[in-house]
Amino acid sequence: MVRSVPTVSYKPRPGEIPTNPGVYRFRDRDGRVLYVGKAKNLRARLSNYFAPLHTLHERTRRMVTTAASVEWTVVATDVDSLQLEYQWIKEFDPPFNVRYRDDKSYPFMAITLADEAPRVIVTRNRRIPGAKYFGPYPKVWAVHDTIDLMIKVFPIRTCSDSSYKKAMASGRPCFPGQIGRCGGPCSMKVTIEEHRAMVEDFIAFMAGGDQRFTKELSARMREAAAAMDYEAAAVYRDRLQAIDAVLNKSALVLAADTDADLFGIAEDELAATVQHFVIRGGRVRGVRATTIEKELDISGGDLVDQVLQRTYGNAASTDIPRQVLVPSLPDDAAELEAWLRERRGKSVTIQVAQRGRKAELMKTARLNAQQALMLHKTRRTSDYVARTQALTDLQEALDLAEAPLRIECFDVSHLGGTNVVASMVVFEDGLPRKDQYRSFGVAETTDDTDSLYQVLMRRLAYLDRPEENEPDESERTASVVSPDAEIVTDPDAEVVTARKRPRFAYRPQLLVVDGGKPQVEAAARALRDAGHEEVALCGIAKRLEEVWLPGEEYPVILPRTSEALYLLQRLRDEAHRFAITHQRKRRRRDIQSVLAEVPGLGEARIKALLRHFGSVSALKQATPDEIAQLPGVGPKLAAAIHLHLSG
Repeated sequence: MVRSVPTVSYKPRPGEIPTNPGVYRFRDRDGRVLYVGKAKNLRARLSNYFAPLHTLHERTRRMVTTAASVEWTVVATDVDSLQLEYQWIKEFDPPFNVRYRDDKSYPFMAITLADEAPRVIVTRNRRIPGAKYFGPYPKVWAVHDTIDLMIKVFPIRTCSDSSYKKAMASGRPCFPGQIGRCGGPCSMKVTIEEHRAMVEDFIAFMAGGDQRFTKELSARMREAAAAMDYEAAAVYRDRLQAIDAVLNKSALVLAADTDADLFGIAEDELAATVQHFVIRGGRVRGVRATTIEKELDISGGDLVDQVLQRTYGNAASTDIPRQVLVPSLPDDAAELEAWLRERRGKSVTIQVAQRGRKAELMKTARLNAQQALMLHKTRRTSDYVARTQALTDLQEALDLAEAPLRIECFDVSHLGGTNVVASMVVFEDGLPRKDQYRSFGVAETTDDTDSLYQVLMRRLAYLDRPEENEPDESERTASVVSPDAEIVTDPDAEVVTARKRPRFAYRPQLLVVDGGKPQVEAAARALRDAGHEEVALCGIAKRLEEVWLPGEEYPVILPRTSEALYLLQRLRDEAHRFAITHQRKRRRRDIQSVLAEVPGLGEARIKALLRHFGSVSALKQATPDEIAQLPGVGPKLAAAIHLHLSG
């Protein structure tokens, strides 16, 4: 029997799609643009979308089946396709393209160049006509501090437009000018032309030209001192001190002549965070954090491509640096360089920071991005509105009779088939209940599915034995509630007495397992054998983040921006973390038990050994002479330890 392969009805005929570079758009039945992409060869790229549906990535299949048509536009060059893709993404905001969201509205320093007498201000508005921006800055006070120091060196206008107009009309200095806080023409100390020249110096310094001004001021100070004009020398000295104060606020991280933008990226299957370091004159002049929500699976290079398009699509030529440092090169790096070179009017290079100070700075940016991603996920899970939406979405997506107010998630962890443990984490109302976390030891097992079945049978047994629902204090101290089950609470949880702890027999509305179809079927078999098929079940597979239900051939695909998917991901990650933590403790206990068998080796020396060598494997590989170097361990004891570990 020949099995038909399902395809989409709007698939173009062979030969209809050109082989030229171009941009394509998928639309739904209402004509809404769902996705915009570019290609060096339209036929080669689009043929990937029209492969048999079962071979497609789960989320790509969802986009293709949601669409009702595809159209393309041929362009002359790859650079043209890049520009057109950016324009269409901005115009149509397609739901399947990546979504950007700045973590917050950052304050900037702006110089209003369109004014007759430009002034320096603190603003979050990036749309002031003709303004020149510096930053972003992490805090408003940081901008004010920088301005206070800068106007000591370059005394430009700081007063409001109304004060400026009143002063120029009356011929009397504005109030900030009277107290030395404004150096514009309204202070009656400089002309409009002289002030404009000072504004240009202000901008040049902020853009990275600090060496020139330092040398000029130092030379003027020496000349004034030689001429015994000590008042002028003191003014130059104060300006030099102000420059030093500004420079000390941003340490020199790269060579003094380096102008670059550095992008550190951290991502998982659902989201990514970007840390953009603006480096001018070798110093970090601004930092911006951006969160990206991914709908389709996207490679690291493609993500870099999208980030650079968004960053520089509307940027002024002066905001594009000579060098762009990224974690990985996109496939069209040459086209991106040509596009940036055209926008800047000068040469631009895109490079991967591989060694030296640039690599260290990239590591710092990536670490900041990882922390921002973790914070983003935590905030989404802890927000009440998001939690409520997540539980409602789960109820609808899994077709549950009620919202899953109590969810238990299970994960199995092992080390090469040994030290098999399983974890159970509990979320109530979308929040973790660490006092109810449990870890199970699995003595004999064939694979992960068998381990999962065993653990679930143990846990489900308590639903039928309410009188044994929770261990008493002595049992909890021994960490044993039955001959075949080990129960351990999370060390991060607060200490809670047995009287206050909820019953272990509390029935969950939803069981979640870490894994795909095999793990879900093993869990479903445990529910059937235990007689508790009323408990809902699903699994979340890490590779594609799809949600599997028992007995289903295809998974449920939740939108990447879904609060329900974030909740399931947090459950899975927390179960994995707890299982790994418990496994490490068991391994530590095991090696301590082995070492305790060595005559003359007490608990203090065991801890000192493990602390000195850092790991069990390092201790096993150490020679007797290396072990004997530890204070309190002589040659005889070192030989006994080495013999015991190697035997």
